[in-house]
Amino acid sequence: MSKQFKRLLNCMRSISERIDFKPSLALILGSGLGDYADGIKTEYILDYSEIEDFPVSTVPGHKGRFVFGYIGDIRVVIMQGRIHYYEGYPMADVVLPVRLMKMMGAETLFVTNAAGGVNTNYSCGDFMLISDHICLAPSPLIGENIGELGVRFPDMSNIYDKNLRGIVRNTAERLGIKLQEGVYIQLTGPNYESPAEIRMVRTMGADAVGMSTACEAIAANHCGMKVAGISCISNMACGITDQPLTHKEVQETADRVAPLFKRLVTESIMEIYNSSAKY
Repeated sequence: MSKQFKRLLNCMRSISERIDFKPSLALILGSGLGDYADGIKTEYILDYSEIEDFPVSTVPGHKGRFVFGYIGDIRVVIMQGRIHYYEGYPMADVVLPVRLMKMMGAETLFVTNAAGGVNTNYSCGDFMLISDHICLAPSPLIGENIGELGVRFPDMSNIYDKNLRGIVRNTAERLGIKLQEGVYIQLTGPNYESPAEIRMVRTMGADAVGMSTACEAIAANHCGMKVAGISCISNMACGITDQPLTHKEVQETADRVAPLFKRLVTESIMEIYNSSAKY
């Protein structure tokens, strides 16, 4: 048994001593979007600090807790605050929550983030359906393979599940919500990118840039979860405009579009549920 799997078992034991809930779907909320979880039918709330050997989020605006409850009839676990590589945690810690949610029972991961717009056709407040990603952070699969969860060399040809993308796209169209679609690129942060770096990632094919998500999606794919992802374009990336970048701007934009975001996420999850008997 791998060391990381033993650690996951310890975390699961710590959780099972406190709650009795098996989610079908996991949802990660990005910067400025955490209050979504406050509006669901809640069964349990568990702070990360209450879980044995679990990393704790240190980013402003991230509450750092799991919320267990229902979106409609769907049993969900929601992360209010993710773990970032730039906080100083090893990548195994960053993706530990994803692996743990899989072990809780979640078969699908719905991931969100606040991102900088690289595509000049985007505007602040747009939503982008993630079709693929480029990960310039270290792979979360480096090191000892957790064979109990997945194979050593997993395929990544359909990271953001094609069928789930179709459901989200159709849902946005039905609701009349503008939805871009493109490639997300993860850099390490915590500094925002330089104008030259943004020119580089645009050349590489990125449409939006951020400091999370890709590593989580890799870990989710490795352990057999289906993934859907939406970025909130909270600002235009450095060099696209002359305006300096701040975390305050990210949160203000996310707050402004929060009602539409909540509707899109809720309706998309409901459609995912309705389209698949496995939920």
